[in-house]
Amino acid sequence: MGDCCLHDEHNHCHEHEHEESNLVEYIFTVIGILFFIVAILIQNNNISFYLYLLSYLLIGYKIIWNAIKRLFKKDMFDENFIMTIATIGAFAIGEYKEAIAVLLFYKVGEFLQDKAVENSKKKIKGILDMRAEYANLKKGDDIQRVDPKKVSIGDTIVVKTGEKVPLDGVIIYGNTELDMSSLSGESIPKNVKEKDEVLSGSVNIGGVIEIEVTSSFENSTVSQIIDLIENATSKKSKTEKFITRFAKVYTPIVTLLAIFILILLPLVFQLSFSEALTRACTFLVVSCPCALVISVPLGFFVGIGTCSKNGILIKGSNYLDILNQVDAIVFDKTGTLTKGVFKVTKTESLSEKYSKEQVLEYIAHLEYFSNHYIAKSVMNSFDGKMDVKRVTSHEEIAGFGIVATMDNKSVICGNKKLMKKEKIELPTMEEEGTIIYLAVDNSLIGYAILSDEIKEDSILLVEKLNKLGKYDVYMLTGDNQKTAENIARKLNIQKVFSELLPNDKAKILEEIKKDHQKVMYVGDGINDSPVLALADVGVSMGKGSDIAIETSDMVLMTDSPIKIIDSIKISRKTKKIVSENIAFALLIKVLFLIFSGFGIVGMWFAVFADVGVALIAILNSLRIFRFKNR
Repeated sequence: MGDCCLHDEHNHCHEHEHEESNLVEYIFTVIGILFFIVAILIQNNNISFYLYLLSYLLIGYKIIWNAIKRLFKKDMFDENFIMTIATIGAFAIGEYKEAIAVLLFYKVGEFLQDKAVENSKKKIKGILDMRAEYANLKKGDDIQRVDPKKVSIGDTIVVKTGEKVPLDGVIIYGNTELDMSSLSGESIPKNVKEKDEVLSGSVNIGGVIEIEVTSSFENSTVSQIIDLIENATSKKSKTEKFITRFAKVYTPIVTLLAIFILILLPLVFQLSFSEALTRACTFLVVSCPCALVISVPLGFFVGIGTCSKNGILIKGSNYLDILNQVDAIVFDKTGTLTKGVFKVTKTESLSEKYSKEQVLEYIAHLEYFSNHYIAKSVMNSFDGKMDVKRVTSHEEIAGFGIVATMDNKSVICGNKKLMKKEKIELPTMEEEGTIIYLAVDNSLIGYAILSDEIKEDSILLVEKLNKLGKYDVYMLTGDNQKTAENIARKLNIQKVFSELLPNDKAKILEEIKKDHQKVMYVGDGINDSPVLALADVGVSMGKGSDIAIETSDMVLMTDSPIKIIDSIKISRKTKKIVSENIAFALLIKVLFLIFSGFGIVGMWFAVFADVGVALIAILNSLRIFRFKNR
């Protein structure tokens, strides 16, 4: 194997080794089965014994070896240990066929379990198979097909019809339609044109486009998504942690009970040692906790995969579990419930020295240096000429606005809080919208009003939340009280907090958490990062800031908050199916443990109780894939 295990091929090498190991195991098992059949057909006891022994060792060598390796470790009491002790016991009392049959059926069941788990993982990987294998790099008039990892930020790539977009970027030539279903779960193609952003993983189904790359391969959307999904299983849910702890305690207990049966039955009920050993071995086979240990993590894994298929990225099964306990949902307003696309709807001058046009000109020059969504909206509304050299100093105060020097004058541009802080008097106003005040040399000279639109599905979102259960819905915003109350009224949200700074949002969320079991916060801006981290489940919108996405626990790959409904429904379905698996597995285990203790069932039934229940639980877990959104 050698050098193939370096760097990116490391995982491939491990998979190759695993396949080779499985092939050897399959060959040994087939040879073992042949010896088993020959031993049954031959009537010679001595020869049959050695053939049975060879068959036993060939079929069960891996189970026995795993049991020996863990013999003096903390986790020695696993299914390998139980199966080894049980079958050695059966072999010791001359139940050769039963001992081999148990191992054989266990191996068949294990094979079917592996296939079921492997198919579910392949299905998820198929969903996430969004990475393009190559990029068409444009160098002058030449186009070279290269590895996407070799493309740098600022390079130009060409995406032809039917090709995947390999890297995030901005269209600099052409227009087309993109199939973004693998990213967002939405089947309707998206129309894009020059200057529009495009995300890696989408498929070009229209004309040829040229894209200026804005992120490296490692930081591209598709790489981040796949990384999130692959690492999601590292954050275990409480249910998974409980099952892991349960298995560690349960297995030693049932092993001791088997020993108790072996000793008690001959002493109290005068059973033969051979019969007592058979019952004890059967008891051990039944007791294997495979159904729980395999199906519960698989259930959550399938739940996470189903979420990703529907454009929802969950960073761990613990968050999928917590979604079931959420009883309060707190929304940021701008960019979450509203489009976050502001337009300057009114500009007013309060000074005879400055016209309305000059007020907007001053505001635009100051906002030019900011990346805030309000700044971008102002720039989009300003049609005049920009001369940024007129601004000689500039300081942006998060949550307040901008303090600068322009045309050798002291200029302040921002919200009511900034004006109050700078001790500038404001007139009483009944305007609706986001107000940007402008003061020059400590005197208010005018203001601009920006208006936002409610997203189409925000009203439907609140309606569906009310139908799903008793959720307390809150809206937090830095906007003025009148605008906030107007939007809340249209959305039918009763609990509104307005004119908030980022720190205010965190304080309010802490108060909300005191009165609720679990709290979800949904936001998209850089100012939301502290609150996203504070919430039990922090949810960021897919087009939000990188910091917001980094600190959140769940990412919606579109700007549609209605996907919150899908995440809750998938979470509930996952919880229901996992609970069914636990209840079913425990019920069958308890019944068959009792039956085996009283000698009602033999080892053949014991194998069903172990492997059969595990298979049923696994197949039940795969039902989560059948979720249909809304």
